[in-house]
Amino acid sequence: MTGSIMKLNYDRETDSLYIDLNSRPSADSREIQEGVVIDVDAKGKIVGIDIQHASEVLDLATFEADSLPIAALRPPRTSAR
Repeated sequence: MTGSIMKLNYDRETDSLYIDLNSRPSADSREIQEGVVIDVDAKGKIVGIDIQHASEVLDLATFEADSLPIAALRPPRTSAR
């Protein structure tokens, strides 16, 4: 799927974490609970998640990726011979 690069963006000044799920533009925003806003595209598909006061609700010093197909995304390793 093209345009589906996920990015995590932390803004220290506003203490917000934005999870950019893909590069599709946002058409609307919906607050799903206090301090958590989802952005959706024109078809209603989630394109991003904004978490306000992120350092108060998340451990920002740790990031763990589990069961992601990362190996399938990496180019093959070449031998150093």
